[in-house]
Amino acid sequence: MLPRWDYGDAVRVTRNVRNDGTFPGARTGDLLVRRGRVGHVRDVGTFLQDQIIYSVHFLDEGRVVGCREEELIGVDEPWIDSRFEVRQKVRATRSLVIRGEIRVPLGSRGEILDLERSAAQGVVYHTHFDCLPGNPLLVPEGALGLWESDDG
Repeated sequence: MLPRWDYGDAVRVTRNVRNDGTFPGARTGDLLVRRGRVGHVRDVGTFLQDQIIYSVHFLDEGRVVGCREEELIGVDEPWIDSRFEVRQKVRATRSLVIRGEIRVPLGSRGEILDLERSAAQGVVYHTHFDCLPGNPLLVPEGALGLWESDDG
């Protein structure tokens, strides 16, 4: 198991980094570093002998946080920003059809489970809709909007 990056290398974090309870001075769940931000590797270590962990200094945030290798890309690698985040509530901005049948009506509420970025397709989201339990769909960004809560 060899690290992909070395001390001083510039990297970009691909997911929002939230406090898992190990970052002092912040509450569990607080956003530490927003996806897409660039930092520099300060240290390389392992966790449970099978995961490489990088201590990355994000100068603009004034924080050094631990990132798993799969959460990072090289600063020169293509980056496509995304509108929505994992666990964010969304709504369908158009009806979604599967094999000629409307399975997700316009306005249906969903939740982002994961996302994929590609130069060819842009951003697509693994989305669970309340009206289609147990069947997450791969949905393009243009077919989703922000869910406005009922209470505010």
